[in-house]
Amino acid sequence: MPEFVSVEKLKQMIGLENGLSDWVLIDQDRINRFADVTGQQSWIHVDIKKAKEGPYGGPIGHGDLTLSLIPMFSASAKYGPADVKMAVNYGLNKVRYLNPVPVDARVRSRMVISGIEEKQPGRVLMTTTHTIEIEGQENPACIAETLTLLFF
Repeated sequence: MPEFVSVEKLKQMIGLENGLSDWVLIDQDRINRFADVTGQQSWIHVDIKKAKEGPYGGPIGHGDLTLSLIPMFSASAKYGPADVKMAVNYGLNKVRYLNPVPVDARVRSRMVISGIEEKQPGRVLMTTTHTIEIEGQENPACIAETLTLLFF
């Protein structure tokens, strides 16, 4: 559970780390279930035999699968805004898939508050940068800037 603080305190935290999630396993079952839900059945993700002969030596997780874990990762934030009546997903500023996630790898998110903008009275837009790391690899899988609209 995050510690709830004022918007003014969150503004002071821009550029600072706001949490590190637990590791999440990207196994073949998770990849297959994501493929089933999204209809994205590309061989590089779901055809184990063909993927072993491909450029990565085995299946990789979908980039969008990695991105879809952000709401779960966000639950690990250290700090959140106090007195919020509602928070909604407002979208993304920027997403980059930098490194494929091999099957059976573990990923986690390092979160940084990267912006707090008052849109109008009672509404604040919070930007969080998620750097999604792959265990044992130097380069991250993904860097994404998420937007959350906070209603007070």
